[in-house]
Amino acid sequence: MSDVPCFIGIDVAKAQLDIAIRPSGERWAVPNDPSGVTPLVDQLQARHPTLIVLEATGGLERLVASALATAGLPVVVVNPRQVRDFARATGQLAKTDALDARALAHFADVIRPTPRPLPDAQTQELRALLGRRQPLIIMRTAEQNRLAGTSERLTQDITAHIAWLNVRIATLDDDLETLLRASPLWRANDDLLQRAPGIGPVCARTFLLELPELGTLTRQQIAALVGVAPLNCDSGTLRGRRSIWGGRAHVRTVLYMGTLVATRFNPRIKAFYERLLAAGKLKKVALTACMHKFLTILNAMLKHRTPWQAQEVQN
Repeated sequence: MSDVPCFIGIDVAKAQLDIAIRPSGERWAVPNDPSGVTPLVDQLQARHPTLIVLEATGGLERLVASALATAGLPVVVVNPRQVRDFARATGQLAKTDALDARALAHFADVIRPTPRPLPDAQTQELRALLGRRQPLIIMRTAEQNRLAGTSERLTQDITAHIAWLNVRIATLDDDLETLLRASPLWRANDDLLQRAPGIGPVCARTFLLELPELGTLTRQQIAALVGVAPLNCDSGTLRGRRSIWGGRAHVRTVLYMGTLVATRFNPRIKAFYERLLAAGKLKKVALTACMHKFLTILNAMLKHRTPWQAQEVQN
């Protein structure tokens, strides 16, 4: 029986962890705190699992994922949507913590996602700061939009709130800058990316923290990962319009803004954009193609440690 592969699914909630093992069918729950995680790691080590799969749950999974990885166990944190779609495809429509744990174990057995190293403490802290910055930017934009047509009393209140948000955002930017510049590798990659016209500090740091695969994959793989690879929609003799979807939405949004700037101030991207428009492409289609090209160039720059240059950088 020791030669039988063992696949484990762990459903993470704020209060507890539900564990399911396949193919034995065992299931139990433990508290999602050190008192529950520490003995759980010992229990799972004794079973010599082939793979352990958890869902990303906004940070609630960090304690158990870190403990499992530190113990040398093969753990993968996956997108919840993937597992839910998989469960529906297998006919599991009901949703409870116990069923979710079983679905995760089944997902591990059938799909077998590749384990990846978990981010270190510094990366996690940088990601947390960047994640905190995003809602503050959204809030500031919403408040600025509310200024038009409001009463004088509300204008004063909104203006004060915007000022407070500006201070908090500036503080976060300073913290990000300090932590990132403290690491020679982070600093070198940040400087390399910002040499490309159109890539500013926020864009570069988003790529470094939320797209660590940049510079390690092929241009096809990195485009698919971000969600800027054109996907077919064909059936029989029908040839549908190619479209992009999926991928890492926030990274794609930041890439869009950087590319938008690049179509004006980056000679290489600007020439490519104007050539597509001259060929009759819609602006949105042309901009998407520029996003794909820009990402490919950035990927090659980090892969080959090559600064921005006018000529093509081969992948």
